[in-house]
Amino acid sequence: MLVDSHCHLQDPKFADDRHEVLRRSRLAGVSAAVLIGYDLESSLRAVDIADSVEDLYAAIGVHPHDAKALKPRDIRALARLADSSRVVGIGEIGLDFHRNLSPPETQRSAFREQLELARDLRLPVVVHARDADEETFEILADHGRSVLPECPKDRPLGVMHCFAGDLTLALRYIEIGFVISIAGTCTYPNAERTRSVARGIPLRWMAVETDAPYLPPQSQRGKRNEPAYLVETVQQIAALRGESFAEVADSTAMAAARLFGLGDIGEPIARATGERP
Repeated sequence: MLVDSHCHLQDPKFADDRHEVLRRSRLAGVSAAVLIGYDLESSLRAVDIADSVEDLYAAIGVHPHDAKALKPRDIRALARLADSSRVVGIGEIGLDFHRNLSPPETQRSAFREQLELARDLRLPVVVHARDADEETFEILADHGRSVLPECPKDRPLGVMHCFAGDLTLALRYIEIGFVISIAGTCTYPNAERTRSVARGIPLRWMAVETDAPYLPPQSQRGKRNEPAYLVETVQQIAALRGESFAEVADSTAMAAARLFGLGDIGEPIARATGERP
């Protein structure tokens, strides 16, 4: 059992062959995937696709690159989108001070607004952080303090997408209730820091992702990424940890299920019971 915790199958790069991509994904053993929004339009597309495909789910949000375009009406539109039973998270949100495509203060404001939305909707968050490690951590720690009193025990507050920090930072995030997601970058020759994280964190707090169509694993470099390639990432993690492929696949799938409230990779728990994912 494999779960791709972060992909963008709503991207136009999949418009011509999405059904074939999904067929290959299922043949590879991927039992569910979460389509992650990065602006209002992509969030709408993610929900539309997830509404029509049984093993797909959606997260909705505005990426820090697009924070400058976020308006109050967009927050209201995201809240309305979350009425869909297929919406299981808020994201991709966060801070990116590497490219600064939106001004830093605008990014901070958009991040906090969407964290507030996630708290109000009782949904986990999907977090993008680049060149903003400490500030992202502090904002999420504050978010955790406001959410934890209402959060069922053992339910993660969110996930650190395509984690690129060191092992110490990863363990700090786990302490405040965040899952660490490992992407195909762990297969790259120079990605020793990511491999150290994949070796060192508790498997129970690890998810895996493709970030498709981006970041294909080493054997597919230069190609469009897709969920079927998740197999290579899990093989690498299993080898690093000295564990079986099945052990890593099942545990990371269960981490994604706890994170997004998917139960046995079926209907979202939050929609069935009213609990927060």
